[in-house]
Amino acid sequence: MVLSYLPVRDLSALSAVSKPTRALLMSYISTAPGSRRLLLRDFHRAPPAAAAVLQHYRALGLLLKRCTMLLPTRDRLKYVHKVLSGVPCFQLSGCASPLHCLGLQCYGAFLQVLTAGWDELECHRVFNFLWELGDLARKVQTVVSSKPGSARGLELRIRLFCRAVLLRPRSDRAFWLSRILKPWPMVHQARLLYLIFGPVSSRDGHVVWQKMIEGPTDESSLKGLADAIKLLYGTEAREWTADDVISLVDELSVVPQEWLMENNARLLLLSGNSVCFTFLASKAVNGRAVELARLMVFMALVCEKDRYCMDWAVRMLQRVCRVFSSPGERHSFLQCLENTFAHLLMDTLQAVLAGQRDGEDSASLSLSHLLSAQASFHREILDLAMGSST
Repeated sequence: MVLSYLPVRDLSALSAVSKPTRALLMSYISTAPGSRRLLLRDFHRAPPAAAAVLQHYRALGLLLKRCTMLLPTRDRLKYVHKVLSGVPCFQLSGCASPLHCLGLQCYGAFLQVLTAGWDELECHRVFNFLWELGDLARKVQTVVSSKPGSARGLELRIRLFCRAVLLRPRSDRAFWLSRILKPWPMVHQARLLYLIFGPVSSRDGHVVWQKMIEGPTDESSLKGLADAIKLLYGTEAREWTADDVISLVDELSVVPQEWLMENNARLLLLSGNSVCFTFLASKAVNGRAVELARLMVFMALVCEKDRYCMDWAVRMLQRVCRVFSSPGERHSFLQCLENTFAHLLMDTLQAVLAGQRDGEDSASLSLSHLLSAQASFHREILDLAMGSST
């Protein structure tokens, strides 16, 4: 009777009193009255009330963490599952309106508190437990092996579960993201990365697979992917080599088909200097000078359109030029760069001339951006050259 009146935070404090008290609390949590009081299920509420529900599940995570602290990891997980299994919105397909449900966020907040301080082996067991519990491996296999967008409902639920439950903002996000991606072949890793972090429709929340193919996109559509790439390239992701990450970025650029080069360039810029240089250098080392030149031209275009400092693009060009093993290779690459600017300008000009008959002005805007990008790019190069000579 006393326990039924105590708030969750006080129950957490009480669990530290003694082993018999913890056992008493575990018994109470498993009873029907305890379950009804502690497992709030109204996950479709307005923001102020939703924040209170989220905080409640953080406190509940601390309570179960303390109550089960003497149990082996597997027994802790079984007990937690027994307690939480009656909440439909905690399941991958348990809610009829997952996009507007707070359930998975509450589950994620609960698990974040529960597993805080656990070592990698224990967290690996938690991941495997969750993966097996929802039969996630089979469902992910279905999604990454089928045509993008053919299972939109399942794609949405997998995305929400991974983002809200497994990848909440936390210091060990690289570990959890690695657990999600590493078991799959590279082509499936790229599909899964886009599924979790790619752009979605503002109308229904479904993944927009054609976004990178149909036209130039903006930073907001690429920021999630760029942040994930930086996470995998960082020092915390010990299982990933630089070659692994670069191969993943390369594979990502053809999901579900080959991206527009401008979108490739924008993703590289958003991924940071280290990823960008390593990716460009790999093109230089592997003799892909034409592709490298196109990327550099579109990087200059993105710098102009998104108002980045053009000095950055020129200094990146300097670093890449040092990768070439001979002056001849470097000269050939610079020639490809200038030819790419010229061909792109001519193609855009032809589109402008054709558009005059159709009343289209997008081609004129593209030509304006491209001319400005070329002028700014070469001005920075001249400033650098003249500064060096004096």
